[in-house]
Amino acid sequence: MHTTVHLLADVPAQLLPARQLMAFTLASHIILVPMGVALPLITLVMHWRGLRRNDPVALLLARRWSAVMAVQFAIGVVTGTVLSFEFGLLWPGLMGRWGDVFGIGFGVEAWAFFLEAVLIAIYLYGWRRLKPRTHFLLALPLPAAALLGAFGILAANSWMNTPRGFSLDSEGNPVDVDIWKAIFTPMFGPQYWHFVVAMLVTAGFVVAGVYAVGWLRGRRDHYHRLGFTVPFTVAAVFTPVQFVLGDSIARSVFHEQPVKFAAMEIVWETDTHVPEYLFGRLNEDGSISGGLKIPQLDSILAGFRADTKVTGLTSVPASDRPTAVQATIAHWAFDIMVLIGSLLALLALWYAWVWLRHRRLPASPWFFRSAACAGVASVVAVECGWITTEVGRQPWIVYQNMRVAEAVTSTRSTSLWIMLGLVIVVYVLVFGAFLAVLLKMRTGWRLADEHRAGHPGGEPETATPYGPRARVPAGDAPAPGGSGAEDGGRP
Repeated sequence: MHTTVHLLADVPAQLLPARQLMAFTLASHIILVPMGVALPLITLVMHWRGLRRNDPVALLLARRWSAVMAVQFAIGVVTGTVLSFEFGLLWPGLMGRWGDVFGIGFGVEAWAFFLEAVLIAIYLYGWRRLKPRTHFLLALPLPAAALLGAFGILAANSWMNTPRGFSLDSEGNPVDVDIWKAIFTPMFGPQYWHFVVAMLVTAGFVVAGVYAVGWLRGRRDHYHRLGFTVPFTVAAVFTPVQFVLGDSIARSVFHEQPVKFAAMEIVWETDTHVPEYLFGRLNEDGSISGGLKIPQLDSILAGFRADTKVTGLTSVPASDRPTAVQATIAHWAFDIMVLIGSLLALLALWYAWVWLRHRRLPASPWFFRSAACAGVASVVAVECGWITTEVGRQPWIVYQNMRVAEAVTSTRSTSLWIMLGLVIVVYVLVFGAFLAVLLKMRTGWRLADEHRAGHPGGEPETATPYGPRARVPAGDAPAPGGSGAEDGGRP
């Protein structure tokens, strides 16, 4: 019988559905996180540009993005609250024993959440109600609040990867908690900055991708040029930074979590001159099927020398390391993330090369096709990053201190499977409503633009983006079937 089968036979029946439920809700929530963390900063960059250059189009974009920000925040409240409850409901062993050590991170995130909610409300209310300078200055703390929320969550997660700041009594319970050491663990810095820059890159590419689609459909006006250029520039600037940070966090994993690093690189035996495998599958006997083998590269990447010793999975008992299947999942997720990051870096270099030489956007349709796909690709990369982090840590929920099986709830597995089905249905409805609201907002903005285009000199968007919108006269509405690519509608 395979080692994996032996290990699965020793875990409670609740473990698989609990993992699937947590994985689904986390994967769903993380789709919204880049916009929650980075969209406030991108919006304020556009707002600042509008004020400095007295550009009403830039201010219009900032106002519309602030409306999207508010809707996204509301949906994020729903998905984030579900995750908070799941920590206690699905993993009572974790929270019961270790909550006093790392729970401060969740407390920081909660305070940041309330602060961000207040600041978003002020920012939305301030349009047309506050002086321009006052309105902008009041919004400046908004990106900091979003980063503070990420600080809390990443502090908790990095502690789970490299637990510090406590001692264990005779019964194995944590005592003498040092909050500062529990927050600023060895993995916190690399993990936090890697995450924050990933959010900036992802949000920039996602927002720019919307306007890239409009550009491909022939909408080459100032509105779409500006809506594309500002967020894409933010993403392009931070993409090479992310490569440096990605290398830093991989090196930190190599030193602090060598078994996880072995899973990420599917290294079976501890050795020097270890080859790098691009993709490939790890088998139960340690052999590797498929993939592209590059001799000695893994050792070189880990320690800048071919004779660098890389710890293998067999350095610990089978019960203390990821299974062959889990290692393969972590390895593929890691490779996909790196591949997407490499392609995004090439896209950013293309953009920079043309801009620095000609001071204009690239003219090739393939550039904008790539830019339109970059947003989705960057979200996939973020998902792969979290898969690498969580699957590579298995079987530990607190690295080398508590196994996932020890933390799981005692609720019947059947109940958990039913709960998973209900959550999937609810999330489909929630995200469907989110998409419907965004499309309705886009339609309202398009009609407002067409109405204004027919009345030269009219004030841009008289109705605020968060309140009741003035009705467009029936005679000014576009004819049925006239809202396609050729009508110049704007996102």
